[in-house]
Amino acid sequence: MANDLIDSISERFVRRLAGGTSRRTILSRLGLALVAAPAFPLLPVERGKANAQAPSAPGQPAPGADLTDFQKKAQTKDDTECNYWRYCAIDGSLCTCCGGGVHTCPPGTSPSLTSWVGTCYNPDDKRSYLIAYRDCCGTSGCGQCRCDNTEEASPAYRPQGNNEIIWCFGTSNMAYHCSTAALVGAAS
Repeated sequence: MANDLIDSISERFVRRLAGGTSRRTILSRLGLALVAAPAFPLLPVERGKANAQAPSAPGQPAPGADLTDFQKKAQTKDDTECNYWRYCAIDGSLCTCCGGGVHTCPPGTSPSLTSWVGTCYNPDDKRSYLIAYRDCCGTSGCGQCRCDNTEEASPAYRPQGNNEIIWCFGTSNMAYHCSTAALVGAAS
């Protein structure tokens, strides 16, 4: 008896749909859906637990938010280690091990004109900051303190966040030496 009811409802729906639309209309809507579908991954979407958590102050994770693996291990004392808090999205040799500083290039190298960015969490003040990563170029690779932190790695359609690119564009010598991590400001 339940099957008869479902069958009759389905039949009425399909007949009404067939009587009110043409093949062209259905094909055009199907074509529109096929053309628009690849754009859906580019739309901004709140992910994971973000929907269920209470809002937090700007630059701070939501209360009870789970810290990432990098954030759990991050430290603020030794800037020659890959787990230094500013290095959440760095890829390459640290300039602090190559004669430079956290935000300065070593002598004999020049900073790239472009940079990639990341948002890193400082465990001391429990706030997030925007960090600009800049490659130092002009001499052969330093090869010391090699880090590959991909917490903030971005897909190819956001190259400004991609840490896999050699960013020595516009310098007199494209040879990569090391990378810096300059603090830009508090993330909001």
